[in-house]
Amino acid sequence: MHKAGFVNIVGNPNVGKSTLMNALVGERISIITSKAQTTRHRILGIVNTEDMQIVYSDTPGVLDPQYKLQESMLSFSRSALIDADVLLYVTDTVEKSDKNEDFLNKVRELNIPVLLLINKIDVSDQKSLEEMVAKWRGLLPNAEIIPLSAKEKFNTDYLLRRIREMLPESPAFFDKDALTDRPARFFVTEIIREKILEQYDQEIPYAVEVIVEQFKESEKQININAVIYVERDSQKGIIIGKGGMALKRVGTDARKDMEAFLGKKVFLELYVKVEKDWRSKERALKNFGYDNK
Repeated sequence: MHKAGFVNIVGNPNVGKSTLMNALVGERISIITSKAQTTRHRILGIVNTEDMQIVYSDTPGVLDPQYKLQESMLSFSRSALIDADVLLYVTDTVEKSDKNEDFLNKVRELNIPVLLLINKIDVSDQKSLEEMVAKWRGLLPNAEIIPLSAKEKFNTDYLLRRIREMLPESPAFFDKDALTDRPARFFVTEIIREKILEQYDQEIPYAVEVIVEQFKESEKQININAVIYVERDSQKGIIIGKGGMALKRVGTDARKDMEAFLGKKVFLELYVKVEKDWRSKERALKNFGYDNK
């Protein structure tokens, strides 16, 4: 008997979905920073054993869209409700349980197993946790509630056991040696975005998109050329920094992570270009891979 299924991870921004995804997959698939809206796409992470294939799907945080990019991000999250065999709805010990009521109503209507995960219990106390469990039991009465800490990997073994039990019988959906459905160059762009999220403040990281224009692999080295797109000339100046030092720091940090991820020496060249107001333009979003239709 072989089991296989899609285990989709949804929830509001900053509750630890990407940290959970990486804990379950065992690889650094989704970028993690302390800023909201880090994940912009649905990213699959695939776990294979001889008799099972779990296809995890990390999604953008659910939010009220303020521009077209966020509309696309929300559509990725909603699509995760449609094709899930098991849904992991992630909340944490600090967010309000009535946030995004509309999305919660859609989860409530599902006829699939839903595991309600209360993350970050390592920064909570027993009394608060008990109150939270009671509140969520009223909001999602059909869900099984599992308190855990994705960061500390507390209770993730139990979660994995429950996922395995809930998976339907099915042949594998992907090759058994697959780790993700995304190509290597996608993760190159994610690593660069992560470094920008870490190094720049305020609006800058959210106005950035990264495109890999060259990915040439030889036996010993990978040559990568990537373009960082921003929305305004002033943002371009901030990304580059005085004497190009800020951009150089991004490149150095990104290259180290790429070499660890790709297992090869990387030669990385970064460029910065302006694509005015790209987050609000359908054509630009389509070119950047956000067409979810």
